[in-house]
Amino acid sequence: MRVLIIEDEIRAAKQLEAMLTNMFPKIEVVDILDSVEESVAWLQQHLHPDLMILDIQLADGLSFEILQQVEVEVPIIFTTAYDQYSIRAFKVNSIDYLLKPIQEEDLRIAIEKYLKLNKRDSSKLDLLMVEKLINNLVTDKTRKRFVVKDGNSMSFVQVGDIQFFYSEDSISFLMTNTKKRYIVDMTLDTIEKDLNDHQFFRINRKQIVNINAIQRMHPYFNHRLKLDLSGHSQLEFIVSRKRLQSFKEWIT
Repeated sequence: MRVLIIEDEIRAAKQLEAMLTNMFPKIEVVDILDSVEESVAWLQQHLHPDLMILDIQLADGLSFEILQQVEVEVPIIFTTAYDQYSIRAFKVNSIDYLLKPIQEEDLRIAIEKYLKLNKRDSSKLDLLMVEKLINNLVTDKTRKRFVVKDGNSMSFVQVGDIQFFYSEDSISFLMTNTKKRYIVDMTLDTIEKDLNDHQFFRINRKQIVNINAIQRMHPYFNHRLKLDLSGHSQLEFIVSRKRLQSFKEWIT
């Protein structure tokens, strides 16, 4: 089975390729592309793969723009850090969607779902639906990445790679899925306004958490809630009593 990966985060793309080939040795990753422009050119010049794995948000635009420029009749698995994108993408000839950071079990289920399909199960893309999706997505002004201090230089951290933000001694930090901490030269108030409120929630005055990082929730004294975040035991994450009701509505 020939698979094409379109993903602009190189590390994420390589991890995805490794998971695919380790779980399914017969899979051939024919290429890894990182932009709309490059993907359109590749698809115009090469035999199309059996399956495409597309990140919805690429460096030079939305992956749906690829589908507008090239006729694609193969199943698609969309990857995204944004839940509301996923639901929309699922309706466009997609067999599944994966939320970042991608978990091996989720990927395995998606690939096995594809393997059970017949070719006739894949229909042509509804370009009118694609156009509607693009119009909806481009109105989203939430931040996709943050500039952070990295030693004596600056670098980017993609929003999908962030587990939580917190402030300490009037300094804002973010923590990544790989447990790397960076200083963010912004207040938590400003950060909160820039985030997708389906994905992030400010649980108290000093902490903003990613819903994908929450593993467990426990009742806490004084009518509050304590959260366990994956891989983090040194910090306490307490949903304040003032924000508890809004938090419960957010997670449902």
